Amino acid sequence: MGKRIRGRRVEPADDWEQLRLLMRWPEQVRYEEIRPLVLFGSSVAERAGQSGTSERTLYRRTDRFEQEGMESLFDTPRARHRKLPPSLRRLIVDLKAEHPPMGMGEIANVCYVCSGRRPSKHTIKRVLAEEPMPLRMVRRFDPYHEIPEPRERRMAVVRLHAEGWTLTSIASYLKTSRQTVHTVLRRWIEVGESGLQNKPSGRPTGVRKVDLKAITAVRELQNNPELGEFRIHAALKQLGIELSPRTCGRILALNRRLYDLREKPRGPSREAREMPFASNRRHEYWTADVRYVNDHRLGGRVYVVGVRDEPVPCRDVMNVRIPRERDKHVDVEQRHESGPS
Repeated sequence: MGKRIRGRRVEPADDWEQLRLLMRWPEQVRYEEIRPLVLFGSSVAERAGQSGTSERTLYRRTDRFEQEGMESLFDTPRARHRKLPPSLRRLIVDLKAEHPPMGMGEIANVCYVCSGRRPSKHTIKRVLAEEPMPLRMVRRFDPYHEIPEPRERRMAVVRLHAEGWTLTSIASYLKTSRQTVHTVLRRWIEVGESGLQNKPSGRPTGVRKVDLKAITAVRELQNNPELGEFRIHAALKQLGIELSPRTCGRILALNRRLYDLREKPRGPSREAREMPFASNRRHEYWTADVRYVNDHRLGGRVYVVGVRDEPVPCRDVMNVRIPRERDKHVDVEQRHESGPS
């Protein structure tokens, strides 16, 4: 037999004022407001006058009761709080403990990705205030640069992003930069799983600028010992082959090693001739003047070169007279009449 409920005995009553004094829970009040409407089809206006609740509210609560049943009565903030699943409450607490800088909106996004339900910021704040925080939280992933395998460190970025973490939180949690996180996610989107591996160094396979045509052209030009890597680079550019001077130098060394080529000795250097206008004393200068005359009767342009045979001291340089245009015509005519010197 069930346990008998002990308490004071009260006579049943239908008066709303008396019933209101006996009710302890808001759910009881809501049930008594709509009970005559649901069971007996009483007038909504009459019940609204008895309970003091508007007709619009009674209509809405009656419709919800027909659709949801008894759950429609538990509409208080405390009842709504109980509807949040324990697993989701645990997820909220774990996220905040694992990464304290994470905001309420980001936690709501992670909850939506994991469970398909997005709690409000007020609900998350209330859960964090009520639930106990773990004393020690174990990191799921080490810092980015402390993970030895490149694939694993990039996979950590992808997994956190798949859970709903933002770029800022991922970079802060893994102790790396936002640019690194953005680069990893972009490679994951463009290439896929192969983008998690390190890129091979150097030029991709099958793409080479140095081919047999370039090597043969360099070998033909290599017959001239005066040509180095820079001149080879310029000569190949004229042939339509674009190679850097450093690449040309490597090809020259390769040809010398493959074909046993030796650098040909350079020809004898020219003897240094004496400067014809060398000064014999200090502050001694030679003066020269180069001019041209247009529309001369000889036809075309005539160049006039004047060199002073005697050295001019420094104090007399400023006193040298520069021939005028008329003097140049006279000088040219005299040279023409006297013939070449």
